[in-house]
Amino acid sequence: MTTPLDLLSQHACFGGEQRFYQHTSTTIGLPMKFSVYLPPQAQQGPVPAVLYLAGLTCTEETFAIKAGAQRLAAELGLALIAPDTSPRGEAVLALPGATASWDFGVGAGFYLDATQSPWNTHWRMESYLLQELLPLVGQHLPIDGQRLGIFGHSMGGHGALTLALRHPGRFKTVSAFAPICAPTQCPWGEKAFTGYLGPDRTTWLEHDATVLMQHQPIAPYPAGILIDQGLDDKFLADQLHPHLFEAACQAIGQPLTLRRHTGYDHGYYFVQSFVGDHLAHHARGLGAGH
Repeated sequence: MTTPLDLLSQHACFGGEQRFYQHTSTTIGLPMKFSVYLPPQAQQGPVPAVLYLAGLTCTEETFAIKAGAQRLAAELGLALIAPDTSPRGEAVLALPGATASWDFGVGAGFYLDATQSPWNTHWRMESYLLQELLPLVGQHLPIDGQRLGIFGHSMGGHGALTLALRHPGRFKTVSAFAPICAPTQCPWGEKAFTGYLGPDRTTWLEHDATVLMQHQPIAPYPAGILIDQGLDDKFLADQLHPHLFEAACQAIGQPLTLRRHTGYDHGYYFVQSFVGDHLAHHARGLGAGH
């Protein structure tokens, strides 16, 4: 059977397989890459999965290589899906204002659909993930599309929280590492939203996790949301603002476990240290192993 997925490489890993794919995205209009870890349980049938969204400067390889998540995912029977963070390639670099750094453009998709030229041509990450990638992996890989969780780091933590709140019922579990919790109130968010969404700040509010939580009629995740934050994170004070999201959760009765860790910074040593707790959180909510 032919599939639209081009398998770039596969590697035996803790009894399962770490795979890297490329496919031609109709939503983005360019080739897109993603990684999938399939635990050994996937050999017997579809398994629940967690979508991981990486941060600025990252690619589809970052989580698979740096997070050390495969061993526990194999034990829990969880698949791990990690897309690239934005469109890539010569067509992207040719856009006015695009750069090869995280500064703006390449690698900084912010998991939304851009409305402003020239970004709106390819920067459709929200639609890509929800309407194309997840249905695609559910159709062609042994993944149970009805049992999905979402988590991420930094910009990807922003993406995880906002997509979970913007698409009720699509994800059964959500967590984040050092997320950008209030992008309308930080330099990273202001720069990205101005470029992608334009100067009208009212449109930005639709992609701010704190604002989205403030407008929830009831707690959307009664089983709880998990966030880990390092207190030695150099971006904590100016960019991340977890206290604002915490207050929004408290106001509507949304259970939130926000753990603040002395000595930990923003990088993947921090993610490695607590990724096991996040996978266990998702496994409980997704009924992994059942």
